[in-house]
Amino acid sequence: MNAFGAGEPATERVTLYSGNANPALARMIARYLGTELGRCEVFEFANENIFVKILDNVRERDVFLIQPTCSPVQKSIMELLIMIDAFKRASAGRITAVVPYYAYGRSDKKDQPRVPITARLIADMISVAGADRVLTVDLHQGQIQGFFNIPVDELTAVHLLSNYFIQKRLTEAVVVTDLGFAKRARAFAELLDAPLAIIEKRRIGNSDHAELLNVIGEVRGRQAIIVDDEIVTAGTLLEMVRALEGMGVTEIYACATHGVLSDPSVERIRESPLVEVVITDTIPLTAAKHADKLKVLSVAPLIGEAIRRIHGGESVGALFTSEMNLVQEMMLWAEEEAAEEVDEGEGGTLLRAV
Repeated sequence: MNAFGAGEPATERVTLYSGNANPALARMIARYLGTELGRCEVFEFANENIFVKILDNVRERDVFLIQPTCSPVQKSIMELLIMIDAFKRASAGRITAVVPYYAYGRSDKKDQPRVPITARLIADMISVAGADRVLTVDLHQGQIQGFFNIPVDELTAVHLLSNYFIQKRLTEAVVVTDLGFAKRARAFAELLDAPLAIIEKRRIGNSDHAELLNVIGEVRGRQAIIVDDEIVTAGTLLEMVRALEGMGVTEIYACATHGVLSDPSVERIRESPLVEVVITDTIPLTAAKHADKLKVLSVAPLIGEAIRRIHGGESVGALFTSEMNLVQEMMLWAEEEAAEEVDEGEGGTLLRAV
């Protein structure tokens, strides 16, 4: 590639398709790759049965199917599985399920008697449907990769999120997380050259509420950045905010890869003392969930570059090495493309080829 996002157009043998879960992200990925999304019909009959028809010839093509398993979760999962089956029966050469957000990631172990390991079940379903590999972003736990018997490429938005805060030039930052996200948060803290504090918490029953037990680390007089993989109801996030306020933190920010933002999370964030909450577009942000405190970064160039590398047989891990730090270029590209999409939307053009 001569310039970021300006490489050779995708070859005729690589095709991108999208379900209904996050078409805006899929269009952005297609823009990055200099192509357009493939044509398909994906809709629900009156009896709630899902119908899929691929409208292109995909025989022996390298197919990338972009479909996060976000709300409505069950429908998104079924769309993904049925589309994979359709591509398999259409004799696609290789099918990669691009699942930016992997639902049921919290159900990755038996932590109570007689409960399922649903994260493993979803992995089995994707494999049995006919996917040849999976591309995802920040799984709830990295060991979920081991549930698959097919190759898994797990990308991370840690570099993207940390770079955003590097640009803010916070003078006394401290990165705060819980034990479950400590490993990736440590990398986040190293990129910011900031100390790491750990909040010990215990989840109560099957609710989204967690009890905070202890804060390990010095946070007084600092600007705290709470880091996690996802924000669901923001209940635990607000508990962490209250605990940090009581320990003399001056400003509190939060960031997460996946903005699930179930009710009443947005209202809680609006009314909270949080300065800003930064998420990515792995899950679409509906108009009702927009808030001044929410900042959305796009993972489209990150996923697009990974797709380009997978198709070309190049290293995906090299995306995160010091020699190939493309994060700033990714952010600049995404911001420029988002601005262009707004301009085109006002002019009536929905999508163009780059």
